[in-house]
Amino acid sequence: MGSATFRADLLHQRDRRLNRLARGLIAAAAGVALLALVGVAQAWRHYLGDLPHVPANAELAAYGRAPGMTFLDRNGQVVATRGPKYGRQVKLSELPPYVPLAFLAAEDRRFRSHSGVDLKGVARAALVNAKAGETREGASTLTQQLVRDLFLTSERSFKRKLQEVILAFVLERRLTKDELLELYLNRVFLGENAFGIDAAAHTYFGKSAQQLSLAEAAVLAGLPQAPSVLNPTRNPKGALKRGRLVLERMQDEGWVSRAQARVATLQQIIVVPHKGEGDLAWVIDVAAAEARKRAQGRAGDLVVRLTVDPRLQDVAAQTVREALQARGTEAGVSQAALVALGPGGAVRALVGGRDHDTSPFNRAVQARRQPGSAFKPFVWAAALEAGAQPTDIRSTAPVAFGLWTPTESASVGPEISLENALAVSSNTVAARLTAEVGPERVADVARRFGIVGLPERPKLPIALGAYETTLWDLTGAYQAFPQGGRRTPPYLVEEVDRSDGVVLWRHGSPTPLVVFDAARAGSMVRMMTGVVTHGTGRRAAFGRPAAGKTGTSQNNRDAWFVGFTPDQVAGVWVGNDDGRPMNGVVGGDLPAEIWRRFMEAASRDEPMLEFDAVRAAGGGRGDFYAGLAAEFARAAETR
Repeated sequence: MGSATFRADLLHQRDRRLNRLARGLIAAAAGVALLALVGVAQAWRHYLGDLPHVPANAELAAYGRAPGMTFLDRNGQVVATRGPKYGRQVKLSELPPYVPLAFLAAEDRRFRSHSGVDLKGVARAALVNAKAGETREGASTLTQQLVRDLFLTSERSFKRKLQEVILAFVLERRLTKDELLELYLNRVFLGENAFGIDAAAHTYFGKSAQQLSLAEAAVLAGLPQAPSVLNPTRNPKGALKRGRLVLERMQDEGWVSRAQARVATLQQIIVVPHKGEGDLAWVIDVAAAEARKRAQGRAGDLVVRLTVDPRLQDVAAQTVREALQARGTEAGVSQAALVALGPGGAVRALVGGRDHDTSPFNRAVQARRQPGSAFKPFVWAAALEAGAQPTDIRSTAPVAFGLWTPTESASVGPEISLENALAVSSNTVAARLTAEVGPERVADVARRFGIVGLPERPKLPIALGAYETTLWDLTGAYQAFPQGGRRTPPYLVEEVDRSDGVVLWRHGSPTPLVVFDAARAGSMVRMMTGVVTHGTGRRAAFGRPAAGKTGTSQNNRDAWFVGFTPDQVAGVWVGNDDGRPMNGVVGGDLPAEIWRRFMEAASRDEPMLEFDAVRAAGGGRGDFYAGLAAEFARAAETR
């Protein structure tokens, strides 16, 4: 009885130990499972937590595309494109059969048989790379390339590769092989900002994708591997060599015959010359920034309608370039800029420098320089607004305002009328007028006309254009004079549309701002006409009614001429980017000559118009100019 009890106790203790062991093993297994689950969850969150969403099939063609821009001139003609070029979305049925086959030969010969990942290709590439000791061959399928383009970056990491494989399987289940291939051909990057087979065909060969020859298709199919290195525009030999390799692969696959491959190999490939933006680049720089702002981030390609006149743009750029070539070295001038405005502020021409390719900095829009005496019309305008008259007389004797003692720039008698003082650009009269009305009033008038960046409390040297401005603002401000005191700010973009025709923004015809009395504006036009007829701007005269003002900053660092006819305003600046003084160049010299040459060409075949203000003066131009001549004679007698 005792031994039986003892054995029972032993069995009971054994069972208890086994139960504890079992419970421990179960707990350990549960812990391991939990840890595994946590690990899987963490791995899932790390590798697949940010897996991109695949949109609806219909959205894939345009998914993630950066918008491109097409620019039209004022006549509706395409003059430039910016950003990605996409061409037309083509269907496989529209292409010669050898076009898609060329891309399959180059990128994915087993495309029709794999499910998104080519395991044979992976094994082959691993063997080749192992033997070479470096990465020489990839194994990405066409579908994987499409996934990278649509959803991922080119980052080299296990995470990116895993996501690429998963998304490739997703696309393969969502789309047919033909749909995948068509999507790829319409999105693949082929260099020169060209995305898709049609954009590349137009870019390199000047034809549509449907018109590609076998040889041309082979060259384009060779580009995805290295679109910059194999660019047929820059590296025709490399592109042709890669194209021949594509033809060999097509022959090996039986997709073309030996004879077809040979003919294509011997065919001459003609690459169309790359047409840059040339002198329009100054315009496109400004317009592209404006269009992006007006589109407000709304997706899609943009069509930007410009106000620029292509003929005037060519004339302006050629005039600036020829003037600098002829006199730049002698005059110590390296740069020039020109802005021309039509009625209502529409920019007809914009030249920001000598050569955009060499220096894209836009001196017409971005450079802030001292306008010198080209600022004086706002001084005279402030004086008229305060009650002065063009025939009022002022002294030209030396004057001092504290430590500031402006020197006289004109050679006239001891007294002069305000209209003649403006014509000869008298510094002492400008200083006196500014002291009379106050520099704040002068600044207020200039701001109303469109000059920005003036200080709240300007000093007296504002009279001589001591504060900087841009050619764009100064030219736009002058437009208020011939427009009867009405301001219409310069604008270069007429309309921004989506590529499907939806209008995103339109300039329209805004009501001009009345910034100055119309009668006084007429007086300013009459006085500024004297600058051209017998004043400092005589070199700007070209046989038609014209008015304007010259300007030269201190030490001849900047020289300006801004002037207008009854239907056009143009401004010219010349100087050096580093502020180096020119060799005695003044506003009535090279800038006035450039202005005259441009206006002569711009006005050719246009009807001759009179200033409304001159007609309102009574009689005609002859009576008006005769009166100015008599005034000059009177001033000369008093010297």
